[in-house]
Amino acid sequence: MYEPSVSPVNPMFVCLCLSGMNAAVRATVRVGLYTGAKVYFVHEGYQGLVDGGENIKLATWESVSMMLQLGGTVIGSARCMDFRAREGRMKAALNLVKLGITNLCVIGGDGSLTGANQFRTEWSTLLVDLVKAGKISDDEAKTSSHLNIVGMVGSIDNDFCGTDMTIGTDSALHRIIEVVDAITTTAQSHQRTFILEVMGRHCGYLALVTALACGADWVFIPEMPPDEGWEGHLCRRLADQRARGCRLNVIIVAEGAMGRDGKPIGSEDIKKLVEKNLGFDTRTTVLGHVQRGGTPSAFDRILGSRMGVEAVMALLEATPETPACVVSLSGNQAVRLPLIECVQVTKDVTTAMAENRWEDAIKLRGKSFENNWNTYKMLAHINPPDSKSNINVAIVNVGAPCAGMNAAVRSAVRIGIIQGHNMLAVYDGFEGLAHGNIKPITWTGVSGWTGKGGSELGTKRVLPSKYIEEISLTIAKFNIHSLVIIGGTIIHQQYPLGQYCNTSTISPRIKQSAAGTKRRVFIIETMGGYCGYLATMAGLAAGADAAYIYEDKFGIRDLEMNVEHLVQKMKTDVKRGLILRNENCNANYTTDFIFALYSEEGKGVFDCRKNILGHMQQGGTPTPFDRNFGTKMGSKAVLWLTDKLKEVYRHGRIFANTPDSACVLGMRKRALTFQPLAELIEQTDFEHRIPKTSWWLKLRPIMKILAKYNISLDTSEHAHMEHVIKKRVSMPAPLMKKHEEEVEEEEE
Repeated sequence: MYEPSVSPVNPMFVCLCLSGMNAAVRATVRVGLYTGAKVYFVHEGYQGLVDGGENIKLATWESVSMMLQLGGTVIGSARCMDFRAREGRMKAALNLVKLGITNLCVIGGDGSLTGANQFRTEWSTLLVDLVKAGKISDDEAKTSSHLNIVGMVGSIDNDFCGTDMTIGTDSALHRIIEVVDAITTTAQSHQRTFILEVMGRHCGYLALVTALACGADWVFIPEMPPDEGWEGHLCRRLADQRARGCRLNVIIVAEGAMGRDGKPIGSEDIKKLVEKNLGFDTRTTVLGHVQRGGTPSAFDRILGSRMGVEAVMALLEATPETPACVVSLSGNQAVRLPLIECVQVTKDVTTAMAENRWEDAIKLRGKSFENNWNTYKMLAHINPPDSKSNINVAIVNVGAPCAGMNAAVRSAVRIGIIQGHNMLAVYDGFEGLAHGNIKPITWTGVSGWTGKGGSELGTKRVLPSKYIEEISLTIAKFNIHSLVIIGGTIIHQQYPLGQYCNTSTISPRIKQSAAGTKRRVFIIETMGGYCGYLATMAGLAAGADAAYIYEDKFGIRDLEMNVEHLVQKMKTDVKRGLILRNENCNANYTTDFIFALYSEEGKGVFDCRKNILGHMQQGGTPTPFDRNFGTKMGSKAVLWLTDKLKEVYRHGRIFANTPDSACVLGMRKRALTFQPLAELIEQTDFEHRIPKTSWWLKLRPIMKILAKYNISLDTSEHAHMEHVIKKRVSMPAPLMKKHEEEVEEEEE
């Protein structure tokens, strides 16, 4: 357990941000100060480290206030040729030694992290040269005998192997999808073909996920150039879509896309091809650096905050024998991996592409990238196959509507048709199923659904028990062999659809409003029933001072402590406060009660405003995450059903009489897994419709520490990951990916 106190060794470390996110900087500074360390900013990246002087400044708690909603990096970043030379690295080492800094936190891409690792590797020889030159004393060299380095990957391309997501990627996807949605309306009005070029010189992640998220007709990525004769194939696909009455064609191309001959494939090349062969009205849009700008997404704020905390823990636990590590995201866990091995695997991808080993390049990108690619290929058929399975699969949406439902339905329908099934749409939830409100749904019937919010099939909060007999008769009447049910309670077990709702974007806007006025505290009520996930994650993303939820019990003493804490903060330079309350966190401590309490106790120090967000949290277009997640969920569900139906199909009848014939599909750690409903009974609090245990509750102490509460931080997970690191430390790079699967099995 770490307690907030001044460490006897008074550790000092530098936060060096090269192209990362302000959330990571904020978390690194505040958790560093919380542990008793001195924290320095290095302005302008490695250039600031080389130049020293005013570029290296002490950071304070207040210096990172109001940073979460800002894009880019407030401490600056710059490409530095000086640091590539040994002379430049000697200057950087001198600056660190004179300040007594032996811990370096670097936020950047693989090139920046490779440079950091080289700096650490030659640190001892740099000190020897500095002593010989008379620039530092023997005592100074002894005090700074080793350099600890921890990296956090900031790259919108998500091109670093070893992490599921890099800081900045999700925000870039938000910018891209906003443009795609805007273009879609124009293209449909004019019957146009749009070619959208996105960033990705060596990695096609942005292009691939965008293609999945918007249902693009074609995608070009560097890892997998199109086959010979792709020009004719592309034109046939576009012509076929137009013949079906589709008014919109979308082609996504990564800037580094190329053909099998190694020649680049640019957006203008594709435009000329389409206009020449088809005569379609075609437009190109090159997004460029607009993808890097704008307000960071909720996901990136949370990711940066979690990585910043983990980075500080890694630095404080490091020894001279500990290898330089990089903080990564593995499923829902922040983990540490050996830096040099991750860099090597990333380079192996480039090597595989250079040697035309395209399948290897896809696999080296990681399981998530490979799954995205395979899902897109399945959904990108020109025509659905003619083969029939005589299996009827019905799809129904139940419970509250949420973003991503339509993407899941679209994917399920098309994968089902590809498998030869007859796909049926059930309208208006279980009530519609009981009343026989069922119609066949076709391939073109779900066109354009990925970007639509809500539920196109309609949904109601009606339990099936009310209509159990009618539902049984309907299933028999329509000869339904299997049901795909999207929605309900237990889907919140790990990663629910629609998880990053408007709560996380509204809260920062409120904070900005408060910052421009007198001292003000906002009390915000979020949705979620008895589940505090939204309030907790929105609190992390928006820098809330408190988030009251049902799972984390609180009483009048806790409320009193929170109010006193906020009053003390407001007496400094802080101008705003943010309190979140989950709608059902407590029957007596209502939003009105908490608003009245803070208003009374804050008299003369701050005033209060109240906002109940309500159903606007369920509205709007789906995020890139929800579109991608829903697409993969729908696809995997129908493929699983297909395999199950083959197992239980005997003599023209379906025998679904085993526990695993009714399963819930959800994400656990890094994989989409099926779990029998019978097993979930013991893990679910059905009265309150929440899981009995939730992984995200472990993140709540982070929110409190970043809000300057004096609490303990449980580092038991960090100790476990140290065990994982030691197993990986001397592992050859090609084996690291394989070992990740072994670690997951061991954790299970």
